[in-house]
Amino acid sequence: MASYGYEALNGANKQVKGSVEADNIEIARQELKKQGYQVISIKPQSMLSKDINIKVGGWPTPRDMSVFCRQFVSMTRAGVTISEALKMLSEQTENDRLREATEGVRVNVEKGETLAHSLSAYPKIFPSLLINMVEAGEASGSLDVALERMSTHFESSAKTASLVKKAMIYPIAVCVVALAVVVVMLVVVIPNYASMFEELGTDLPALTKMVKAASDFLIQKWFIVVPLVIAIVVAVKMFASTDTGIHFFHKLKLTIPMFKVLEMKTASSQMARTLSTLMAAGVPLVEAVDIVSNIMGNVYYKEALVDAKNEIIIGQPLSRPIEQSGLFPPMVYHMIRIGEETGNTEEMLSKLADYYDEEVEAAVAAFMAALEPVIIIVLAGIVLVLVGACLLPMLTMYETLNNM
Repeated sequence: MASYGYEALNGANKQVKGSVEADNIEIARQELKKQGYQVISIKPQSMLSKDINIKVGGWPTPRDMSVFCRQFVSMTRAGVTISEALKMLSEQTENDRLREATEGVRVNVEKGETLAHSLSAYPKIFPSLLINMVEAGEASGSLDVALERMSTHFESSAKTASLVKKAMIYPIAVCVVALAVVVVMLVVVIPNYASMFEELGTDLPALTKMVKAASDFLIQKWFIVVPLVIAIVVAVKMFASTDTGIHFFHKLKLTIPMFKVLEMKTASSQMARTLSTLMAAGVPLVEAVDIVSNIMGNVYYKEALVDAKNEIIIGQPLSRPIEQSGLFPPMVYHMIRIGEETGNTEEMLSKLADYYDEEVEAAVAAFMAALEPVIIIVLAGIVLVLVGACLLPMLTMYETLNNM
């Protein structure tokens, strides 16, 4: 199918731009009309124009989805119909992709489709968790409750993701600055400094010669070093996208102590929160566990929940495979077991989620506290080598002059 760029007026008579894929321009025009657009202009996109047609804001974030659900609940509880609520949401959202998807959902709803089925037409925008929750809410007549729970879920997910990202900003920034400083020292400072002492006839110390050799290699062979570094990065990314690579790096996260604690608590929080939300909406346990397995970030936790689903199907309680996986803290399967015995599994999972949300914050703080001295030690070692390479020739020269 070809890609066509268009300018059109939406239902609010507001001019919008975007792209649509179709077999020909007439089918593209008809598709836009079905979505409620009044086409102003439409033309085929070249590769250049297609590449520069970037949607504002990229893909919707958990924060965007939280606001979407929260506003949807407020509108429907105020007596606004689903169709009108979708229309209002599509007009006020700032994310282009979410706006276009919401408008498409509105058109499908007005055609008689259910909201869940309409949302499922845009799987890249609306996650399967939201679709299942909406479907359960529509079936039970509690759509507003389902969306409110999803809003809370997305808020929690956004908060957890934000904490982890903030934890990684500092070490990444420090490493980038350190790398830039090292390159400048090797390319600019060390060569000039070493040349000065060589002209004076001073015999350079072994450390200075090593650093000078590294500097000469980087200057003379940069056309080999740069492509080699790029090739290594690309190779690592390609390996990380394979099944073997995914298992390798995810296993690495569960092996390194600093990462293991954070990964374990984040996964426990995510699993408990999502499973509690689905069960509260009336989703059967087997289906809920299957949905949760698909959204887990670490492949080993995903596989553990797939195994748990299979165990539940043959009559085992959820707590048993969770314990046997060896991936979750004892508190997780003990609380689930108590919930199973008392008939309050959903409540126990909700309490677990609240507890591990706080634990994730504490784990991030502990991770940063442990990482900072490690970074300082590494940087101190690099600085010590570079400074030593510069100072040792001066000390050698002074010692030579004193002995004369």
